[in-house]
Amino acid sequence: MRIVDLIAKKRDGAAHTQSELSRLMDGYCRGEVPDYQMAAWAMAVYFQGMTASETAELTLAMAQSGEQIDLSPIPGVKVDKHSTGGVGDKTTLIVAPLVAACGVPVAKMSGRGLGHTGGTIDKLESIPGMRTELGREAFLAQVASEGLAVVGQSGNLTPADKRLYGLRDVTATVESIPLIASSIMSKKIAAGADAIVLDVKCGNGAFMKTAAEAEALAEAMVAIGSGVGRATTAVISSMAQPLGTAIGNALEVAEAIRTLQGEGSEDLTELSLLLAAHMVRLGGAASSEEEAMELVRSRLADGSALRRFARFVAAQGGDASVADAPDERLPQAPYRFEVSAEQEGVVAEIDAAQLGTAAMILGAGRAEKDEPIDHAVGLTLLRKLGEPVRAGEALAALHARTPAADEASRLVREAFRIVPAGTQTARSPLVLSIVTESGVQRMQ
Repeated sequence: MRIVDLIAKKRDGAAHTQSELSRLMDGYCRGEVPDYQMAAWAMAVYFQGMTASETAELTLAMAQSGEQIDLSPIPGVKVDKHSTGGVGDKTTLIVAPLVAACGVPVAKMSGRGLGHTGGTIDKLESIPGMRTELGREAFLAQVASEGLAVVGQSGNLTPADKRLYGLRDVTATVESIPLIASSIMSKKIAAGADAIVLDVKCGNGAFMKTAAEAEALAEAMVAIGSGVGRATTAVISSMAQPLGTAIGNALEVAEAIRTLQGEGSEDLTELSLLLAAHMVRLGGAASSEEEAMELVRSRLADGSALRRFARFVAAQGGDASVADAPDERLPQAPYRFEVSAEQEGVVAEIDAAQLGTAAMILGAGRAEKDEPIDHAVGLTLLRKLGEPVRAGEALAALHARTPAADEASRLVREAFRIVPAGTQTARSPLVLSIVTESGVQRMQ
């Protein structure tokens, strides 16, 4: 069958076979399928969708297009975690050592950020001396000895996905659930984990804006994982406001460490414990969600998770003393100034995406792929949803490289909507639902 026939088949709503999808992805990677034909096929998928089995086969074809990591030499069930991204999301820095402290190995490949702040790798590189590039043997050896390694993604991991994603970005086909799900899951599968926990964000600070969209994506990804033999659970969490209080690389590392010290904000601690508990259960260290939650709470409380974080940092060449004194060991911006409320009342809304943009303007993120990141700059929230504030009191603090940041200050001030005290405001829970192979469990 010619490539044009595959395009027509999907255009007309028919399902592809495994061999057709493999041929399509292989041909695209080898340059035999031109961009214009792949763009036409992606648009057909955008309008016609894909069945669960088709999406799973597409995912496998992309995972098999390049390097695949074999984690089988490492004893135990290896569990990975992925977040669809949100403002102030530093949960990996907390969850990974917490899960490893429970005896479940975490072998994680992470990416760099494009947008409001850096990705997990950018955050880790805030730590003096931290190496995020390890050879395969060193990566496996560290997971075996320390129970945890977090490194940058291999250059040859899922090349088909890299090419297709770049094409989707310029052909208005990014917002396709099967293509989003296969893109995310192909990287997770190629990275070798036995089980996967997904944190799917929704709200104004996330890619998926509604709970319904987030659930649809989560169900697609869980179906893919189950379809290829990887136990998968997804947590739908709200991005109606930034997670925690820090936005910016070193600032987020410091907040993650404070959370491991038992001093984290309520929302960040709650979500981190929940994600860790699901990973621990899938990893076989607990037989139920309740037992898993009890175990992760105990490892956080007794300092085991913090000590594991320090060991992990040291193993990758970083300054382990950062675990004891993050504010002294991490980069600091030379200027700090506050953005104050102009009226008295209660914080009713926070535009998380706008705060993310402000952090990027300060230098915490990158608008283009190869732009440098300033690890020291960013924002600290001093008020969150539902909290009272008086006129002239600080809403947030800016950590800046220059003595003035007028545009960022304006964005921060406008991101907060304050209503008179006593005004009824809607509050959504932090965790909206849990998606497993058995279905969707919505939180009350």
